[in-house]
Amino acid sequence: MAAATEQTGSCNQELFNPIISLGWQYSLILVISHILQILLRPLGQASPIVQILAGFLMGPSGFSRIKSVEQFFIQSYNSGYYEFMALIFRTIIMFLIGLETDFPYLMRNIRPASIIACGSSLGCTVFASAVTFLVFQETASHGSSFIMALMIIITLANAASPIVVRVAADLKFGTSEIGKLAISSSLIADAYAVFLLFILSEYKSTSIPKWIFFFFLYFLIVGIVIVINMYLANWLNRRNRNKKYLGNTEIFILVAILYITAMALEQLGFSSIIASFLIGSMFPRGGKAARTLLIKLTYPIHNFIFPIYFGNHGFRANITKLKNLRNFMVFCILILSSIGGKIVGTLAACFHLKIPYREGVLLSFMMNLKGHVDILALTIGLANELVTSQNFYDVMIATIIVNTLIWGPIVAFMVRRESDIIGYRQIYFESHNPETELRILTCVHSPRPVATMLGLVAASRGPREVPITPYLMHLVELPGKKKTNLMYNQREDDELSDEDDYGGNDVVEINDAMDMFTSETGLLVNQIKAVSPFSRMHADVCNTAEDIRASIVVLPFHKHQRIDGKLENGKQGIRTTNQKVLRHAPCSVAILIDRGLTAGCLNPSGSDSLQHIAILFFGGPDDREALGFSKRLGMDHHVNLTIIRFLPSSSRGQISGVNIAHKTDDVLMAIPNDEVEKETDSAILADFHSRYVATGQVGYVEKVVENGADTASALRDMAEMYSLFIVGKDGRGHSILTTGMSDWEECPELGKVGDFLASPEFDISGSVLVVQQYRPSKNDDSDDDDK
Repeated sequence: MAAATEQTGSCNQELFNPIISLGWQYSLILVISHILQILLRPLGQASPIVQILAGFLMGPSGFSRIKSVEQFFIQSYNSGYYEFMALIFRTIIMFLIGLETDFPYLMRNIRPASIIACGSSLGCTVFASAVTFLVFQETASHGSSFIMALMIIITLANAASPIVVRVAADLKFGTSEIGKLAISSSLIADAYAVFLLFILSEYKSTSIPKWIFFFFLYFLIVGIVIVINMYLANWLNRRNRNKKYLGNTEIFILVAILYITAMALEQLGFSSIIASFLIGSMFPRGGKAARTLLIKLTYPIHNFIFPIYFGNHGFRANITKLKNLRNFMVFCILILSSIGGKIVGTLAACFHLKIPYREGVLLSFMMNLKGHVDILALTIGLANELVTSQNFYDVMIATIIVNTLIWGPIVAFMVRRESDIIGYRQIYFESHNPETELRILTCVHSPRPVATMLGLVAASRGPREVPITPYLMHLVELPGKKKTNLMYNQREDDELSDEDDYGGNDVVEINDAMDMFTSETGLLVNQIKAVSPFSRMHADVCNTAEDIRASIVVLPFHKHQRIDGKLENGKQGIRTTNQKVLRHAPCSVAILIDRGLTAGCLNPSGSDSLQHIAILFFGGPDDREALGFSKRLGMDHHVNLTIIRFLPSSSRGQISGVNIAHKTDDVLMAIPNDEVEKETDSAILADFHSRYVATGQVGYVEKVVENGADTASALRDMAEMYSLFIVGKDGRGHSILTTGMSDWEECPELGKVGDFLASPEFDISGSVLVVQQYRPSKNDDSDDDDK
């Protein structure tokens, strides 16, 4: 009986102890990582580095050196559980990275990203090949030196894409050119490491013809799953047409397909890392399916799975093994080889691509972050006993973790120091090349202006090959707490109990409009929702504009159009928000007075409808900014763009206001500010005329007026000729062209001309876009007036 009881207790211990220790380990890693994040975040450390450090402190290098802690956490039969959970986490992490990746950017920049990835990987391959023999001898390893070389190459060449993605996001440069290039390069470097991983795992058992067959089978399976997801996502979008998001059961089905595919590939001997990324990146972006997946997956992955996944890597490192002099020497050689390979290879690639030296150094440091495919390669090698030397595995894992813990803070320091090259840089449209990427942030408070905002986005798209990254931000007022007469055991309606529920049915209408726009134009608009009181809403807009590095922010006017065509006042908080954004925005700002902009580009492809848009040019920085923004509009074949320049009567009989031969490099000294502005206006117009007007892309008209009354009369004459008027907020100071137009000014945030175009006296059917150029001095003001 005693023997039976002892056997039963032993079985229970074998059954429950791994699960209990695993749960405690993950819980403590979460707690320690959050505590460390509170302490180290003010020092600018990225969360993956902090999470790896938390696991490192929990592992045999830290608390697990205590005997009782070691016995509880480090058990021989735990490894299978660890690897299974790592597979679960790795699969969903790579799927989310694929879902969030700017795939069009990756395709546009596949050449430079591939050159950087190949340069860094090739450099590490050379260094790894050079040190393999020494490492083999010093660690007293047995087995194939070729297999060891593969493992060292994978370890040195790998750039852990999940860590690179999170570090770039936490340090606020993930949306910069250098950040996106680092992420793209790390993904390609991961693909190289996964290819070597397949050779490593199948080296002894498979011939080259079978390798070819297996690769064909791999991409066939991934391709079939991508097609299934496309049809299933479209069907689910139609099925849930009148709902905000998909149901939990439907999300479970989509995730189950992912995991079934990953498990099948793992059973065939493949790694599911690249497959999970491809399935995520090829998932249909427009529609409720992708939107719901992003909402449901982002929070748990960022707050639970990432800390556990990265922390578990740190937990495996045991630097006490480096007390052995031979092990420590091998450790130093591998660290130096990794640094040398990454720096030499990446800088050589950057030199070839003519990337500035400082950006190249930052790229090389980002590519040196490890802790992804390399950990998996060592796990496979240890499980299959490809190289029989525990010293080798201990030294390699310590190298990976210590390398990342060293270079993570260095990257954070470099990002702070090099803020002038990777920080947010404002764009002035008057000197901006319209063929470079446009990042436009449009804001709405309700579904009313969505169609017009999307019409403006579509018109700003320009030719297909010109990149544009549009965002639509839904601003939702956070209602204050209201006093109720409910008893303690009663509760109010839970409709607004969660942030995702704020916005009511407006969310459904906005989502439907976005989905229709994406399906008809093929242009994906990224959605953001901000829930805050009006007193702080401007901060959300400005912070988001800085985070996404917006070129321009487009705000809705606080008045909306009634059925009879008149403008009706909306919430005062909307107007206050607009005024604060105009003062504090980190980029140019435009306010859209919406009277309906049914752009031809919103109609099905092939439509011949034409949109007539007018640029009203009076002079000054805001008008030049409006002119610069309109360059992209003129490149759209659905838009007929006309520049209308207003000139004072004193210019009558003189040569046209556009001096084509004007030289922009003249040195202006001791010239009044008004004359400088005139010179600048003439230079910008001359350049615009030669590029667009002379080639017939844009029309040009000059209006000679006596005063503000003549200007108002001229504007009334063209009221029904255009569907959109674009004008700068402030002209060239107190100009004779607008004298008297501000006598009954109602909305000074629109400027004199913009306020007139939005006034009840000016009865037009066209929308108005009022543009303000970025004002550095305004952003330095105190916020005391906003409190």
